[in-house]
Amino acid sequence: MPKNKNHKGILKRIRVTKTGKVKHKRCGHKHLRSGKPGSKDRMSRIPSYMTTGEAKRLEKLLHRRLRGRTQPLASLRRSPSPEERKAMKAEKAKAAA
Repeated sequence: MPKNKNHKGILKRIRVTKTGKVKHKRCGHKHLRSGKPGSKDRMSRIPSYMTTGEAKRLEKLLHRRLRGRTQPLASLRRSPSPEERKAMKAEKAKAAA
């Protein structure tokens, strides 16, 4: 079976942080900026994070779990560290013996 491929257009527009949040640029910052107030221009420079609902939509396109602003960190499955992995392996070996 072929591998699932990520949506390349989405990958160019967002960054997924280490904690799984989806960071993106705000709209209205590329052109026609002279008519906008300076405060709006400064606010659009600050990257924002997607809400949980919007992040859930992207999960299908990126084939991975994501979390939004409101979703807790516990909802994201974390890979164990090498030390934790060794401890888990030792426990399994101990239980099997």
